[in-house]
Amino acid sequence: MGRPRLIILIRHGESESNCDKSINRYVPNHKVPLTVRGHEQAAGAGKRLREILLPGENVLIYTSPYRRTRETTQEIVSQLDGVEYRVYEEPRLREQDFGNFQFDEAEMTRIWKERARYGHFFYRIPNGESAADVYDRCAGFNETLFRQFSSDKFAKVLVLVTHGLMTRVFLMKWYRWTVERFESLKNVNYCEFVVMERQENGKYLLQNKMRTWNDPQPDPIITSTTTSPGTDGNSIEEKQNQIRNLYEQVRKEDEQREAPDAVPLVQEIEEHALKEYDMVSSAHFDGSRAFDSDVEDVLDDAGEAAENGICLLKTIRASTATTETRGA
Repeated sequence: MGRPRLIILIRHGESESNCDKSINRYVPNHKVPLTVRGHEQAAGAGKRLREILLPGENVLIYTSPYRRTRETTQEIVSQLDGVEYRVYEEPRLREQDFGNFQFDEAEMTRIWKERARYGHFFYRIPNGESAADVYDRCAGFNETLFRQFSSDKFAKVLVLVTHGLMTRVFLMKWYRWTVERFESLKNVNYCEFVVMERQENGKYLLQNKMRTWNDPQPDPIITSTTTSPGTDGNSIEEKQNQIRNLYEQVRKEDEQREAPDAVPLVQEIEEHALKEYDMVSSAHFDGSRAFDSDVEDVLDDAGEAAENGICLLKTIRASTATTETRGA
């Protein structure tokens, strides 16, 4: 049997739609590109993959055909100098279909709230898919893999570059998790590695501790999507409270600002973050249930924007102080 030593699932890097949900109203989901930071995350993933390969190991990469996953794959393989690898596009690894172009903000908020009430796994997006539909095509892809494993020439390391929901669905199918367990899981971070390692009995042990909505709150006041596995355990309500505290810090820093030219930029950061926060906090989500990954993304984006505002204000004040010192 040619079962690989490792099966690694990698979510794509940060994309433009992760930063601005309105893009989905006029750009097809499959054409959304990575951000600059997304490219950096993907290159970092390539370096990490290179480091965990054993001498002489070859790699087979299946990638979702979406632009953000293909760009992630390109960045990954750019770091694999001297490594034998093959790349194939696999449409069955694509993101959940959200019904072509998305509706306006109000309608999408209504859909996400309805899905939270109905159940993330079975709710079918209008003109799109449910997670159960994704499960069906994932099952077909798994069967393809098992047939390929019969070849002794199969690669030593299998990498699947895909999406957050597909990663959870793949694990659900592979390990025969229940619907309830699937709905308890939080999304994986951008370019996070989910590693399955073959044991002596031929079965695969999941190396990651998957994050759930019931995890205890960590010490950091907010965790962004680039944190290491296992550190992001905030519930919806906890994140909302943390973000409130962050905005208080932003305002306090803003009051101490001595550079009037920075006002428009600071206000833009605050307004963007507050808009995202208000959209979620006004929805009155039940923190004990499983939520759409977009909700977590919005909270993380809002918290990160607030943190960026704090850093920017501190930098501005430090720069102003340095300028005044030199002038003196």
